[in-house]
Amino acid sequence: MEQKENQINIELNEQVAEGTYSNLAVITHSNSEFVLDFIRVMPNVPKARVQSRIIMTPQHAKRLMHALQDNISKFESQHGKIQEGAADTAYPMTFGGPQGQA
Repeated sequence: MEQKENQINIELNEQVAEGTYSNLAVITHSNSEFVLDFIRVMPNVPKARVQSRIIMTPQHAKRLMHALQDNISKFESQHGKIQEGAADTAYPMTFGGPQGQA
């Protein structure tokens, strides 16, 4: 198969393909980067460990935001509106870290 000029060959090894579950994200930023910490909080366990940390430029963070908005919109058009309930508000998305500013 011929590869287009701007195409990237992305590899996904087995360990990464398994994925990591997260039910809490802490998002912080500086003047030059955004830090996304993905955490798994377990019921009745007072301590949680960061499972994965992603550091990106503000430009990539904005692209990620738009990609998430687009995918959520597509998901909701197929499956209905995503309900935000009490379980979703147990921890704010910036829990444990400095509050970001838009």
